Amino acid sequence: METRTLGSTGPTVSALGLGLMGMSDLYGAADETESIATIHAALDAGVTLLDTGDFYGMGHNEMLLRDALRGRNRENAVISVKFGSLRDPEGGWSGVYDVRPAAIKNFLAYTLRRLGTDYVDIYRPSRLSPEVPVEDVVGTLGELVAAGHVRHIGLSEVGADTLRRAHRVHPISDLQIEYSLISRGIEHEILPTARELGVGVTAYGVLSRGLISGHWSAERATGPADFRTHLPRFTGENLGRNLALVDQLRAIAEARGVSVAQIAIAWVLARGADIVPLVGARRRDRLTEALGATAVTLTDADLAAIEAAVPAGAVAGTRYAEAQLASLDSERS
Repeated sequence: METRTLGSTGPTVSALGLGLMGMSDLYGAADETESIATIHAALDAGVTLLDTGDFYGMGHNEMLLRDALRGRNRENAVISVKFGSLRDPEGGWSGVYDVRPAAIKNFLAYTLRRLGTDYVDIYRPSRLSPEVPVEDVVGTLGELVAAGHVRHIGLSEVGADTLRRAHRVHPISDLQIEYSLISRGIEHEILPTARELGVGVTAYGVLSRGLISGHWSAERATGPADFRTHLPRFTGENLGRNLALVDQLRAIAEARGVSVAQIAIAWVLARGADIVPLVGARRRDRLTEALGATAVTLTDADLAAIEAAVPAGAVAGTRYAEAQLASLDSERS
């Protein structure tokens, strides 16, 4: 497994990271035994970056990771944790993000206990709150770095101006943000700003939550526990239009002898050595497929063909529903 360094101050991690969210939440039921086996397979393959959130499964995801790392060398894992999203006893989302200094320290205390560790490699707010300046958030995180509880500070879904303000307070290792063939909004201002500041990018949604994985179909049903049921790109006429884009991508993948998912992940890998794609594999077979993308080298001709098949802006529908987009600082950049 090749490695990449997150920005000018962040850790060196595997070129591909594993996102654990779907093992506990939002995509319907997952098999816990298979989830742990998938994490083990990732570690054995050289994947070091493991991304979680304290609100994924309301703590379940962190405890799952703790169980998966039991008996393993903690130093071989770079654990990235998001915090701040509040939920209710039924598992619903309040739409409130608590990033007050006292709350940050409280969230971290619980995270350390659930993970069974005394430090988190990268700690980041999942979203910001308009009531708390980013300078206060990063200042508090800086205190936790000084105390040894956190090694690096990350951010998630923030715009260019906010990233600059945060970076003035404390170096930011990486910005976690959606980036894929069909979600390219960061290319205009956010990605250039991150590069100017020496901030890495951990790209989530590289397969657009399965939409451009090559495994989705118009007949596939999603239940109420699967949040894709409510995403604009998966509903109505949008789904058909987007799957037509996938079919165009499939032709290029087949010509190269690789899968659709592999060519989509390889495209993100090719966007720069400062970008680390996160793949949300919940099963070992899907992980094996994703890992195969690291062996795919795209030529200039390949990249031109991919751009022609899936032009920037060709996707139908927004990446979140409007109410969710309104909470994203990155959408205001």
